[in-house]
Amino acid sequence: MGLAGSDPPGGAGAAFGGNGAAAASIGLAVLGALFFSASFIANRVMAVDGGAWEWSASLRFLYSLPIFFVIVAARGGTGPVLRALRARPWQWTVWSTVGFGLFYAPLCLAADLAPGWTVAATWQVTIVCGVLLAPLLYDDERGAIPVRGLALSALILAGVFLTQLGGHGSLSWGMAGGVAVVLVAAVAYPLGNRRTMELAGAGLDTFQRLLAMSIASLPFWLAVGVLGAVRAGPPPSGQLTGTALVAVSSGVIATSLFFAATHRVRRHPFRLAAVEATQAAEVVFVALLEPVITSSAAPGAWSWTGIAAICAGVVLYAFAGRTR
Repeated sequence: MGLAGSDPPGGAGAAFGGNGAAAASIGLAVLGALFFSASFIANRVMAVDGGAWEWSASLRFLYSLPIFFVIVAARGGTGPVLRALRARPWQWTVWSTVGFGLFYAPLCLAADLAPGWTVAATWQVTIVCGVLLAPLLYDDERGAIPVRGLALSALILAGVFLTQLGGHGSLSWGMAGGVAVVLVAAVAYPLGNRRTMELAGAGLDTFQRLLAMSIASLPFWLAVGVLGAVRAGPPPSGQLTGTALVAVSSGVIATSLFFAATHRVRRHPFRLAAVEATQAAEVVFVALLEPVITSSAAPGAWSWTGIAAICAGVVLYAFAGRTR
């Protein structure tokens, strides 16, 4: 947690140079992937137990908002957050809703439609989405598509395909629907992350940006919560507990680590792509943990081949990023 909040406003530039910065950023992102993998498993468990996806989505952010507020307030940083929101309220609302709302709500809906394995594997499309969106978002060197990074992303996605092949062999209509909504999330997450990085600039650190995004996306989450109440009634006690654990593990720890990692390398296209690629490690963690926690079938030979390809792609990204 200390690492995630350690980049002071205006002080990230020192982290851009040198090989250590790239390796440290990738390390933070992989650690974040470990904590984020809990979401895929927990959301699936809550969905199987009858919990409404609307509550799984909205409660995570309703829980995490006061946590971020306490963290930022304890560091005396709420003033810059409020000033940033007042300066550009529309932009913060739109891109925070994209980066948080259109990212996490579809993932929770997908947990109703498909196993955590399918959701976690399909989610890795976000790796290439982040790379391909760059030319549409930037008009400087960050808009360049790193060819080597795209090739390594393709290797990782090939591994994802193999894990899917080994895990299911075919997709039902429900699984296909889950895949479709995850693709929406896969585009929204890097888009919202990169846009809010631009809005935050050097004026907000990682926790301040997360607080700003939580506040700006609050209308969306209240609307989703109301929808859940109308459709399914109040959340059961198990879902209240499960979403609280997800809020801390995924919403606070994982998101803080990942946002800190992307902030450190935000002006280096290849390193940013490398950090975003580490999200593929979530497939590995879910493959290892889901059978233990949910007593589901363990991955087969094809799945482990895919997992090996994913690991190879992430490792190659890490080494390639050290030379850029």
